[in-house]
Parts: sequence; C-alpha cells; structure tokens
Amino acid sequence: MGGICRRRVWWCWSGPGAAGKSTWAAETFAPDLIVSSDRLRAMVGAGEDDLAASADAFTLLEEVVRQRIGRRLTTVIDTLGLDPVRRRNWLELARAQGIPCVAVAFDTPPAECRRRNRERTKRIPADVLTSQLKTWSAVKKDLPDEGYDEVLAPRAVRVVPEAFVAATEAVQRQRDAPTRLQFGLQLSSYTHKAGRKTTGQWIKQVGVASEAAGFDSIYVMDHFRQIPQVGRAWEDFLESWTTLAYLAACTERVKVGTLVTGITYRNVAHLGKIAATLDVLSGGRAVCGLGLAWFEAEHKAYGWDFPSVGDRYALLEDALQLLPVLWGPGNKPWRGKVLDVPETACYPRPLQDPLPILVGGSGRRTLKLAARYADAVNVFGDAAKVREKSEFLKAQTDEPPRLTQLSTTLVGKDHQHLTELVERLRPRNQDPAKYAATVNAGTVSDQIGRFRELAEAGAAEVMLSLPDLDDDLTPLATMAEVIAAFR
Repeated sequence: MGGICRRRVWWCWSGPGAAGKSTWAAETFAPDLIVSSDRLRAMVGAGEDDLAASADAFTLLEEVVRQRIGRRLTTVIDTLGLDPVRRRNWLELARAQGIPCVAVAFDTPPAECRRRNRERTKRIPADVLTSQLKTWSAVKKDLPDEGYDEVLAPRAVRVVPEAFVAATEAVQRQRDAPTRLQFGLQLSSYTHKAGRKTTGQWIKQVGVASEAAGFDSIYVMDHFRQIPQVGRAWEDFLESWTTLAYLAACTERVKVGTLVTGITYRNVAHLGKIAATLDVLSGGRAVCGLGLAWFEAEHKAYGWDFPSVGDRYALLEDALQLLPVLWGPGNKPWRGKVLDVPETACYPRPLQDPLPILVGGSGRRTLKLAARYADAVNVFGDAAKVREKSEFLKAQTDEPPRLTQLSTTLVGKDHQHLTELVERLRPRNQDPAKYAATVNAGTVSDQIGRFRELAEAGAAEVMLSLPDLDDDLTPLATMAEVIAAFR
C-alpha cells in the first residue's frame, strides 16, 4: 500500500541488518536525500564494511544530520537505528526546527534476514546479526511511544509538498462525484529558446495548444518589464492588451484577459475603450482584470506617479463604477471621487453584457470592493485560504462574485518525470523540496486532488502559471489530463 507525506520530513530507519533498509531507501528517495552510515564508513575507513571506522562514521553522520536539519532539508537517515540515544537526538533536532519526523520500522522476519545475509558478497558476521535481531525485538516495541509523527512499515511512499498530502482522497472524491472546474493559463514570461524573432509564432502556438488542452481562458500579466518574482528586468516582456488582441486572433474559444491591469497605468476611460474593442474583435471573449498596482520600480522607470495606497484604492473604486457606464448606452457625464469623465461614449459597445470585470487581490478591503462591484475576484493561497476568502465574500453580499485562484503549477506525468522537472528547473542553490513547494510540483493525479480541494473550497476557476512552458508545449498536453478530470 502506498502513501504520500509532507516534504521536509525526517526519516530514520530502524531494523536489523539485511532487513532491506538501504534497498527501500534507494528505490524511494533521490540519492542526495539519503545519509547512509555505510557510505560514511567508506569515507572515513577502508570501505563500507570497515567496522573499525564505525565510531568516526557515526560522528560524521551526526554532523551531516545536524547541518541538513538546520537547513530544513528532507533527510533520510539510512542506518540500523537501534541506538535509542541517537534516535532521541534525531527526533529532538527535528522538533527544534518544527519538522515532522517519521520512523520506518523494518520488521523483516529473522529467517529472511539470515537468508539475505547469506546471499551477500560481504556478510554481516552471524553473531553480530543475531545481536541486532535481538535488539530489534525490543526496539520495535518502543518506537510507537518515542514521539514520532508516524511509525511506518516500509511501503511505496512519496514525499510531497503540503498541498498534496490529502490529494489521494480528493482524487477519489472527484472520481466518485465529479465536479466541474474552469482552467485558465497565465502567461508570465515570454523568454522562450527560439528568441524574440519567433515570439509571435510561439504565442500563437501556445494559444492553439491551450485550446486543444481544454483551457477555458488565457490571461497575461499587465506589466511593462518583468517582475522580480518571475525573472530579470531586462528579459523580454510584451504589453498586455496588445498581446491579448493577438491571442484573440489566434484562438476561437478561450476567454482572454489581464491578470490584472494596474489601475495606475492607463487613463480609465481609455482602458474601457481598449477592453470594449478587444471584446468586439474577439467575438465576446474579453475579461477586464483590475488591480491596485504594486510595482513601484516599474512606475519610476516609466516616469509615472505612484500614488499612496489610499489614493489607488479611490481610483480603483471609481474605475469599478465607471467602466460599466462606459460600456453601457448613452453618453452621460460621470464623476466619482477622483475621476471626472465629461462624456461616457464608447462605441461599439462590448458584445458581452456585462463585459466581466475581475479584481485581483486577497486583502479585505479589495475583497469588499470586489463583492460590491466586480463579477469575479482572483486570490492566492491553498484550499484553506480560498475557503476563508469565499466565506468572507459570502458575508458581504447575497450574490458574491466568482472566486478564482492563481498559482504556479508544475505538473509531471509521473513521479519520475516530476523529479526530473524539479531538478532541471530549480535554481542551482535551492533545495529541491523548497522549489517543489514553491511551484506546487505534483503529478497529474496530485494536481487533480489539489484542484478538487480548491473547487470544494469555493474556487470556480483556477489560473495556472506553468514554469516549464517554453518552446516545448508538452506541459499543456500534460495539463490536458488534469483538465479532463473536471469535464
């Protein structure tokens, strides 16, 4: 029976020699995660079987373990684990860092241990193995009471980010009682391998492949230079509404929108004209995303004012009220707290009535504005955060806006493929487990479970930024398997 557990779990093995500890560890975990007493014995002695080097090897093992836990790294301690003092020390180290600690008990029958030992090229001395078996019979009774988060029998186990701990049960719920969920692709980077001369071709390929994969929408960030969370300021970055117009021409079905337009970047009445034009030319597929605008360095670089938070909120609230007036009939003047528009003419009007407005942001003040004026609101966070925001919105109004959620999402076809992706994409100096958690790295099945939980929490649509989307459009095909589970 298999299972999944959180990343940054400390595992220590306990059991006699020839019980299968090293074999299981090698089959289950990446080599860099395993700290082996035998391998350390080879480093400080004449080889793994140099028992005279055991004391030095364990001194080194304790230091390696201490250093790794100080960095909060997932660590597999591959050793007998029969010494209660060492076990207690490992557990205390984990507790001091707030890291789960799991013991894996290899209760292999003595006769099987002896049989395996006889087949070894370098056998454990018979009297030593007998002593280990005797010690193990007492240790296995003590393990459940020593304070581990779990004591497991050896089985197929994957260590996953927190978001996927309950994924298996959620996948089963989706199979038993399918729920629908919409999927949006967010484009946050335009640095593909072929370079800027083929950027238009690449965007077209992404749009066509996204529709084929089953995505319901494509969103782009509204910035004028790359943001530090994604890349470097000098990387290629396309203007949002121009890109959306091109995407609309390359696609037939998907909605296209900004996630989200910074409220300070354009004259609001002009923005209304831009959005209406896109809606008409796309056949009624535009989404107007609006946000408070946060990137001060970008404002300074382009010579724009960067108003105070209060002033930007006032501008956002005015925009949320003005845009529907612009998109409606007539040509009446409109005045708000900070905006004064003498004529609200916008022809042709959008095909959608109303053209949907999506507000981006998770703060209470933003959510209150979204609940009052918007058609949808986009938030960050896991299922618990989404549920919290959903309940807050329901408390504001009888008809809350659609709740959408944005996350970076790395999808592997299976565990091996996912491990390869993490190793290839992670920054050189970043812990693989930390990177995996940052990008919500999971298999197709893991992601089905995560998105089911988000749907249960109140999300009507999930927007994904795929960190491995480049000239190779395979990530979109892999996501198609996830999307199909919600159709």
